[in-house]
Amino acid sequence: MTTIRSLSKLRAGVIGTGFIGPVHIEALRRLGVPVTALCDVPERVQAAADRLMIPRALSDYRELLRSPDVDVVHITAPNRYHAEMSLAALKAGKHVVCEKPLAMNTRETAAIVKAARRRGTVFAVNYNVRFYPAVLQLRRAVANGELGEIIHVNGSYFQDWLFKETDYNWRLLPSEGGKLRAVADVGTHWMDTASFILGAKITSVFADLVTFHQTRKRPLGEVQTFARAQTKVKYATYKVATEDFANVLLQFSNGVRGNLGVSQVAAGRKNCIRLEIYGSKKSAWWCSEDPEMLHFGHRDGANQTAVRATPAFGDGATGFMDYPPGHVEGFPDTFKMLFRNIYSTIAAGSTGERLFATAEDGHQEVAVCEAIMMSHHSKRWIKV
Repeated sequence: MTTIRSLSKLRAGVIGTGFIGPVHIEALRRLGVPVTALCDVPERVQAAADRLMIPRALSDYRELLRSPDVDVVHITAPNRYHAEMSLAALKAGKHVVCEKPLAMNTRETAAIVKAARRRGTVFAVNYNVRFYPAVLQLRRAVANGELGEIIHVNGSYFQDWLFKETDYNWRLLPSEGGKLRAVADVGTHWMDTASFILGAKITSVFADLVTFHQTRKRPLGEVQTFARAQTKVKYATYKVATEDFANVLLQFSNGVRGNLGVSQVAAGRKNCIRLEIYGSKKSAWWCSEDPEMLHFGHRDGANQTAVRATPAFGDGATGFMDYPPGHVEGFPDTFKMLFRNIYSTIAAGSTGERLFATAEDGHQEVAVCEAIMMSHHSKRWIKV
């Protein structure tokens, strides 16, 4: 069994200092993995390195890739850089953890898959939702037939951080984040999670994408993800070319049907993932805003609520929980557990159980996004 001591022998370098980069750093440190280098643009990397107590601050990611003190590269830069940085990291012989989406299109993701297979190092895509204990348990329950034959799945991923016309982030721009925004940014998390639980890929989609704010006001200056609104800010109006919310019908490779709602303009929903699975024996549902609880529904008896780490919850998350019931394990813990799985696989010589999303999974999600875009424009079902 891989030990924490063996994980601490691996060293990480992180590219990106926005919202998600420090999340990676915190999770790595909780595992005892040293972060030896941080990379971002010159005007902010040194201050971030000082704040996060990282010894090396670099403004050129290629210098980070050349460092002998970095074994694993975490790519948390904007989406348009993912392909370039992933391919360069693989060429440098590094293990890679890349934020989702893996790249801007399937041409780029296919190149990453090919390079990752040829290199043979560990390549992971950061679909951290897989590592909520309830998600791991639902995966076990489906595989064991506890819910019976799966009839359909239902769910949503709702946020409100882009609710106002003055809310701004680079993800709003197709040149930075891609042609899809709400679906690619958070909808892919739900779709990956559903596929992970069902053990089946999405094969066809029917999608409707809507841009509520046809124009928005962009602050004249940089804005970080989830930053609080500022007062006395000057704005420039621009036309929005990405969706604020979407509805997607799904078909999976095992015959299951599903429907997904995605929104970044849902007032009051800060980061709400809902997933419901309906089987021929019973149903199960879970919400990330109440992550400790897993619910089961019955036709002829009382519904049940199971608390994480109790017998009624199940043992599907064994090895991926560190705290007893009532001591909430939530969003930050999913990163810790994801990285524990990735780094344990690296430390074990790539022979460990791979529950994390691979380059192939990242390619699949981008292919689904492209099919969703095609479906929206053609108003018909599109095969992935």
